[in-house]
Amino acid sequence: MDPDRQRLIRTLFEEYIEMYASRDERLTARFSENFSGYAGGGHVLVKDRQEWATVTRQDFSQIKERVRIEMLDISMQDLSDSVVMVTAFFHIHLPMPDHILSRETARLVLAFRLECDDWKIVHSGISIPYHLVQDGEVYPVKGLQERNDYLETLVEYRTRALEEANFKLELLSNTDGLTGIGNRRRFDIELDEEWNRARRTDIPLALIMLDVDHFKHFNDHYGHLAGDDCLRSLTQVLLKEVRRSGELVARYGGEEFVVLMPDSNVQAALETAQRIQRAVRTLALIHAETAPGIVSFSFGVASLKPSPLHVPDELVRQADLALYRAKAMGRDRIELVSE
Repeated sequence: MDPDRQRLIRTLFEEYIEMYASRDERLTARFSENFSGYAGGGHVLVKDRQEWATVTRQDFSQIKERVRIEMLDISMQDLSDSVVMVTAFFHIHLPMPDHILSRETARLVLAFRLECDDWKIVHSGISIPYHLVQDGEVYPVKGLQERNDYLETLVEYRTRALEEANFKLELLSNTDGLTGIGNRRRFDIELDEEWNRARRTDIPLALIMLDVDHFKHFNDHYGHLAGDDCLRSLTQVLLKEVRRSGELVARYGGEEFVVLMPDSNVQAALETAQRIQRAVRTLALIHAETAPGIVSFSFGVASLKPSPLHVPDELVRQADLALYRAKAMGRDRIELVSE
């Protein structure tokens, strides 16, 4: 193609695109009296210049702000001295949230004819592969808005569902499946948190470690299902006797439990352990393999004020040492360690 003609065609096309994108109504003056065209999702061929001007103004009133045309490909044809044609493929980016139309490829066919020394548009055909155009629309704005509203609602619903699922998952990951109380992971997390809080406020932190006496013999004698029932019954005693808000009852592992007591000295922890001991004796779960003939706990109680010289495991270590001493001294007893 002759370079001058190529520049001419490109200039005509670019002038059209700029006027269309900027919603410039002067574009209506560029249409030939002998015009034909079709628009967007429309299915009627317009053969009247004035009618096409009405369609254009309708387009501009529907979307008043500038639209962005992302050009993908263009083909220019020099058909005769007085007729040229352009075919273009592009994305239309409307000045609104649009997750659909901007990804669709639109096609525009423009034909220009030289009329009285002025190039007029004799044909304009734009195809958008989208079928939600409603009456009075050039672009499917109502459909897009409805679709966007639906997507926003869907995203909100799924976000909420994900948050709920994550909360349930977090809860499950911190809960002992048999007893329904906190598990070892929950205890470790809360021990770190309470340790740091106690260190900041210079208050004591207490821990009771409890171990069911001769629980292996219980399982061997009565069976594991009875053993599970026993642990659940003991859990209810612990939950009833550990009364202060903020105190944690957790299953440390197997037949071993812990009670974490913020802002508690060894005396307060001892009193809680004694209450638990009395309640378990009152419960009187039969255990023929022990001297008392009922299920009992051995207790290790420790309390200290966290300092830079200690780590949280130090509290566990001390309570565990006390528990070991309680077992060594005959079980069904409470032993203390304190600072």
